[in-house]
Amino acid sequence: MKKEYDILVIGSGLGGLVSALILAKEGLKVCVLEKNNQYGGNLQTFSRDKLIFDTGVHYLGGLSEGQNLHQFFSYLGIMDELQLEKMDENGYDKITFGYDEIEYPHAQGYENFVEQLSKYFPEEKENLDDYCEEIQRVCNQFPRYNVVGKDNYNEEILHLNTKRFIESITQNKKLQSVLLGSNFLYGGDSENIPFYVHALTVNSYIQSAYKCVKGGSQISKLLIKKLRENGAEVHKHSEVSQMTFNENGVLNGVKTTSGKEYHAKQIISNIEIRSMINLIGEDRLKKSFLNRVLSWEPVPSCFSVYFVLKPNSIPNFNYNVYHYSNEEMVWNAYQYQEKAWPETYMLSSTKSKHHPEFAESLTAISYMSFDEVKQWEKTFNTVADEHERGELYEKFKMEKAEKMIDALENKFPNLRDSIKNIYTSSPLSYRDYIGSFDGNMYGYIKSSENPLKTMVSPRTKINNLFLTGQSVNMHGILGCTIGAFNTCAEILGKELIDERLTQMINKNKSEEN
Repeated sequence: MKKEYDILVIGSGLGGLVSALILAKEGLKVCVLEKNNQYGGNLQTFSRDKLIFDTGVHYLGGLSEGQNLHQFFSYLGIMDELQLEKMDENGYDKITFGYDEIEYPHAQGYENFVEQLSKYFPEEKENLDDYCEEIQRVCNQFPRYNVVGKDNYNEEILHLNTKRFIESITQNKKLQSVLLGSNFLYGGDSENIPFYVHALTVNSYIQSAYKCVKGGSQISKLLIKKLRENGAEVHKHSEVSQMTFNENGVLNGVKTTSGKEYHAKQIISNIEIRSMINLIGEDRLKKSFLNRVLSWEPVPSCFSVYFVLKPNSIPNFNYNVYHYSNEEMVWNAYQYQEKAWPETYMLSSTKSKHHPEFAESLTAISYMSFDEVKQWEKTFNTVADEHERGELYEKFKMEKAEKMIDALENKFPNLRDSIKNIYTSSPLSYRDYIGSFDGNMYGYIKSSENPLKTMVSPRTKINNLFLTGQSVNMHGILGCTIGAFNTCAEILGKELIDERLTQMINKNKSEEN
């Protein structure tokens, strides 16, 4: 049975779903293939004790009226149906160090951001203004960051280094650490990473920060619904095992592990770039491209602990905590001592449905190197394909969870007594569910010394093969969404994409008036 499509999308992460929907809206015959039981890649959620937990998306930025993600999601037709809750305006993120009791806030809105931090650093107000200005300047240099306009990267911007920039803004060591405090969002390396990665990551949250009520999977569910409304096919439990080429060597489709064949004029890969190389076959790719990709270092992975709490035991907080054992840790937080783990963590809470002043669950995440779970790397375990990893692995995870509780009890002295149940996920869970290399959180490490090394065009040298997703340039909800529009611009033409988005922006403006 061969099925014919205009576009075949391999993988249903955010980049793949958005690309598929943009193209389906243009009347193309689109099919999305997903190997797992759940669509959405990093948008996946899971349920335990009747509570929903996010695996990857803990909060979103840029979703207020007129902001970029709001406009992209409006174009896709999912904005109005999203259930969102705005986070604390005066501190959506709070940065803490060691035993210092002060929680340093990152506030929403540039003026408010400066005002809230100036309370702790009154002599730094002007420097904080400069910081916000520069973040906006850098973001505005990026193609499609402002939805329409700006065609190419400004190379000078790509080489700006985060460490050098932050040190040029302020001499105050504590403030430097506070400004970098949420760098978990790009893998915890502020020494080598280009400043544009920092700017693009934090800017949308300063604009506005929201939590998804009932988890990030509502984004993928709405995108799937819109895809079906636009005539697209979406199949789960459909793992692609190889790409197929016709007698002239032209890519024309894929085969799945169950033996089904799908043919298409064009294919978009939304899977880990190394997995895509395996599907194509190394011999079909240029040696230089192959060597470049295989030399990339993955961003670190993480270990997450999910706590189901006893009713009315811990007050809810409408912000995230980024904690460091000391201020210096911030620069390269992913490099930790196993004995001292967790030296850093991110903590978020979900409010109780019946008693909203209390939390019903907490999620704590810290860095973890894949080496720590390497002894189990040959095991595989997902809902669709269940296998136990064994007693030793379960013991390893519970020991880590205990260490996390010890660390958190400095903040919540009665936490242990408030826990009803504990669940965990390791780099292996991220690898198996998300398909990322060694379970990495955000694709590959970028360096300001050689920023172009990890930049890949969405158009490949194989004529009808395109790339999208976090392995291609920017990660995160906004990064993958912008990336998907850029991928579709290669297929449909930039002019058409710009025209569609401009029409939507003008329509929204006229409705406001």
